[in-house]
Amino acid sequence: MSAASTQPAIDGWFATDESGAPYLIGSKCHRCGTYVFPPRTNNCPNPTCDGDELAQVPLSRRGTLWSYTENRYPPPAPYPAPDPFEPFAIAAVQLADEGMIILGKVVEGTLAEHLKVGMEMELTTMPLYVDDDGVERVVYAWRIAR
Repeated sequence: MSAASTQPAIDGWFATDESGAPYLIGSKCHRCGTYVFPPRTNNCPNPTCDGDELAQVPLSRRGTLWSYTENRYPPPAPYPAPDPFEPFAIAAVQLADEGMIILGKVVEGTLAEHLKVGMEMELTTMPLYVDDDGVERVVYAWRIAR
């Protein structure tokens, strides 16, 4: 499939740099420096801050595996589940620089038995489904750091 027929499943959550490496797009409060993901433009999530202006910023590509689980049943609609369903791992990764924890699917073929709390993880992308127009929809995902 060509690059022109590949699009994010959700716009605005991640992008790629000049080298093609993906990065998450977060927001940072101008007043207190709190980060948030997915990105937003206002309403700081820090309950002790009354900041109402957030800037979009690239987030770290690497972090430490904070926790994980394995999804052993098909998720409900509208999430597209392959048939037959294959279990997949979900990782909670604490970003290296921001300290926030980002939840995401782990690349296909990586089950919970391959993961260990504290290991280094890195951001990547993976196909989620092909839409009715033949466009491959991709999501951000975690993989064990190389």
